Amino acid sequence: MKKVFMVIAATMVISFGFSQDKVVQELKTAATKVIAKDASDTIVKVWKTGGLYNLNFNQAALSNWAAGGDNSSLSLSTYLNVHALYLKGKHSWDNTLDLAYGIVSTTSLGQRKSDDRMDLVSKYGYDLGKKWYLSGLFNFRSQFDKGYSYGSNSSKTLTSTFLAPAYVLLSLGMDYKPNDNFSFFISPATARWVIVHNDSLAAKGAYGVDSGKNVRFQFGAYSSLNYKVKISANSVYQTRLDLFSNYLHNPQNISLYWTNILSVKVSRLISMNLSVNMIYDNDIKTVNSDGSSGGPKPQIQELMGIGLAYKF
Repeated sequence: MKKVFMVIAATMVISFGFSQDKVVQELKTAATKVIAKDASDTIVKVWKTGGLYNLNFNQAALSNWAAGGDNSSLSLSTYLNVHALYLKGKHSWDNTLDLAYGIVSTTSLGQRKSDDRMDLVSKYGYDLGKKWYLSGLFNFRSQFDKGYSYGSNSSKTLTSTFLAPAYVLLSLGMDYKPNDNFSFFISPATARWVIVHNDSLAAKGAYGVDSGKNVRFQFGAYSSLNYKVKISANSVYQTRLDLFSNYLHNPQNISLYWTNILSVKVSRLISMNLSVNMIYDNDIKTVNSDGSSGGPKPQIQELMGIGLAYKF
């Protein structure tokens, strides 16, 4: 009987050893097994967000400098661009915000603005096929701070401030987007409000508002072209051209807003930026050097800077 128990015990030990080896082998096989992902289980990313921040700084100081120049000068400019893009099924929603501000300070001229703008664009589209979208567009443009026109005798005349002017635009039209780098929006029905939230400027009828009024309503046709191209591995050029014709007053006078930016990446955190911007509006009168009002002229701004750049 004792021998029988010993045989049974030995058999159980051997069987347990074989079963344990089998379990270990199964675990090893499972660990090395490649699991294929089912494409239908993948969650589609509907939001794409990001932005770019630039900071440019320049400083100079002179003492008994025979070649001449201001004793000291300081310039600082900053630029922020952020975007939030939504795409799901036939629905798209593009949102972009541009903020910029720059100052120049010298011993002889004092402190003056070199750049000042805020620009928000929000555009919803419904895909109709063949790259065409039925779209609605909202745009807000203004600036942060007071701006002046400087005369030959160092006098200054107030020309702008926050919400003076400001442009609010609502538009319904068609948007052609063959790819992520090009879009052309056109609308025959666009409402635009010109806001001059400063009584002294409004009293002069600045920016086309009736004298003493702070808001002027316009209705007309609008188009906006956006294009972005990668010139090289480190350089990108982008442009935007907005055109507006007011049906209610001199529709032949086309208002133009055109921005151009060339960005060159020097290193991971250093970049060079060149921007050339143009505005023409028949309702915006220029200021002569003696402080008197002049006629409408093209407004041209050119800015170039090298500084810190952070992309997120």
